[in-house]
Amino acid sequence: MAFSPAFSARQLTRVSGRNCIAAPITTNQQVLGDVTNNPRQALQFTRVFGRQTVATQVSRFSSPHSQHQPSLAFDPRSTTHRRPQNFKFSYKDLAFRQASSSATMPSPSTAPEMCMHTSGALNPVWVHKQPYSSFPQFPALDHDIETEVCIIGAGIAGISTTYELVKRGKMVVMIDARDVLAGETGRTSGHLTNDLDDGYLEIAKKHGEKGAKIAAQSHAWARDHIGEIAKELGIDCEYRRLPAYNVSQYHVGDEKHDQELKELKEEAEYQAKLGIETRFDPNLTVKGWTGAVNQRGGLVAENQATFHPTKYLSGLLAWLKQQPNFQCYTRTRAISVAAKGISLLGLGEKSALIETEGGNTIKAEHAVEATCVPLQKLSVITQLSFYRSYCIAVRVPRNSVEDCLLYDDAEAYKYTRLTACGDEHDYLVVGGCDHKVGQQSSPTTSPFAELETWTRERFPQATTVDYTWSGQIFEPADFMAFIGKNQGCERIYIVTGDSGDGLTHGVLAGRLIADEIDGVENPWAALYSPKRLGSIVQSLPSMVANDLQVNLQYKRLLQSDITDIEDLKPGCGGVLNPALSKPVAVYKDENGKVHKYSAFCPHLKGVVCWNEAEKSFDCPVHGSRFSKEGVCIIGPAKAGLAPADEAGKAQQEAAVEA
Repeated sequence: MAFSPAFSARQLTRVSGRNCIAAPITTNQQVLGDVTNNPRQALQFTRVFGRQTVATQVSRFSSPHSQHQPSLAFDPRSTTHRRPQNFKFSYKDLAFRQASSSATMPSPSTAPEMCMHTSGALNPVWVHKQPYSSFPQFPALDHDIETEVCIIGAGIAGISTTYELVKRGKMVVMIDARDVLAGETGRTSGHLTNDLDDGYLEIAKKHGEKGAKIAAQSHAWARDHIGEIAKELGIDCEYRRLPAYNVSQYHVGDEKHDQELKELKEEAEYQAKLGIETRFDPNLTVKGWTGAVNQRGGLVAENQATFHPTKYLSGLLAWLKQQPNFQCYTRTRAISVAAKGISLLGLGEKSALIETEGGNTIKAEHAVEATCVPLQKLSVITQLSFYRSYCIAVRVPRNSVEDCLLYDDAEAYKYTRLTACGDEHDYLVVGGCDHKVGQQSSPTTSPFAELETWTRERFPQATTVDYTWSGQIFEPADFMAFIGKNQGCERIYIVTGDSGDGLTHGVLAGRLIADEIDGVENPWAALYSPKRLGSIVQSLPSMVANDLQVNLQYKRLLQSDITDIEDLKPGCGGVLNPALSKPVAVYKDENGKVHKYSAFCPHLKGVVCWNEAEKSFDCPVHGSRFSKEGVCIIGPAKAGLAPADEAGKAQQEAAVEA
């Protein structure tokens, strides 16, 4: 990764984020739901996943460990972090190392409607227990409406904010450009913690000890609030409490290991001072880590949590569907959000007007942009950096790995957690390998191999890799998300800058925005206010460095990924940049048919590049992403890539209307 020198090494280790994003897979052991007695549902699965085998549901998951019992873990005999002398790496060999298993490596989906279900061509592990077809369904908006609050975006921030407002009696309309949970929430890795990515010693440098304490308290509230709601509404979403471990990236005996343990001890002591249940354990071990790599010792944060994110949010949506003051419309893309009317000395009418791509309008007293990135040109966007983060889900024998959240202290750090698989196996979710969007130095498929190697070196009981996927991280310059009234606006609110902890930030957004709309003073609000200045001013050097690096990405105006469309293999894409004409994004489908789109991102005219893993066109300037059909799947762009030929136009229309 290319990082600004203005960041400290400690900051950079925490940039990546624990919440990742997803894409589709094909494995005949993937559990997608019981469709054997439901022909219609079986047809839906076929449309979503192609001709892959659909298995029946496995038994309900129970927590592998009700009590945390550190035991066997890092091998104390090992003093090397290097691979064995005769080790030869082959991604293919690793993928099929377990000959007794019939599972295959995940493959990207080619279904055109995939881009309406999720923001990549690879599926996250969450579809194992809950396929897209089981998500709550809502109609598209086909008329003008009025409401008290309009929420734009049906991910965890939008749904949580809707829940809080509906509970308070507000009339709420929620819309999404695609299906519910089609964005980054559906591609997270499911961590719920107030042991924040950036580290509290670094957070305190920007926000002071008071700000750091508020960050700890507010994220603890969000972590716990999910469990309370799940219990109240009876949502079976694997929510459970468990410890989080932070360990050194270096092996025991390396002087860098000693230095990182010293830093982790300082962080643990400071977290404890802030009221977090954190301690330092020089002999920390993790059950199941029996590989030769020894990274013993680290920070322990007790009473953290994890869950199945789409099960939880589907349950929340099911409850909302029953409320008379809630409406939801999907496949309804907002293209404009603006304040209307004049208010003078408290008199007169002022409202927010949301215009949709379909030509309809929503008039609301308040509008909330819960869209990962606000639908605007600059301002807060210049205070963000945009990263891709990667995940794999590998089968491990049931109860063979401790149920915990585990992170190492590397720059693009690795992390693990468990989720349900079946009667005999758990899924070990392993993530990391972050890089800036569209700026990777190697193919976007290579991080999966790195994650698999890392896993097998530490957890030799790992068997098949059933899921691989990636997602987007939105890193604010001063570590805290932007939640509240947009700069210069009195009726429009934003939620952005998840900083790798988007799940707790999203839940927290619900309380902060509901309080602000209700006129309730919230002691946490100033820390997350989009209008804050002090911590942003302190972050100017890193912001300037990031802006310079971002502007360098316009070099793609003079670059071409391919010289001849004939060189493209089926199922691949690239940018053709003829010397005397505009750059064209080209996708060649599995049948060899070529589809063309403008390669200019509609946001600020950056030239997109091809993401091989997720079959998408990604903008390296401000992180907008587009499916292989040119459909916008992540902003700040508000529209898709303009078709450049009839085949591209037809493909894009087929994806949107599927």
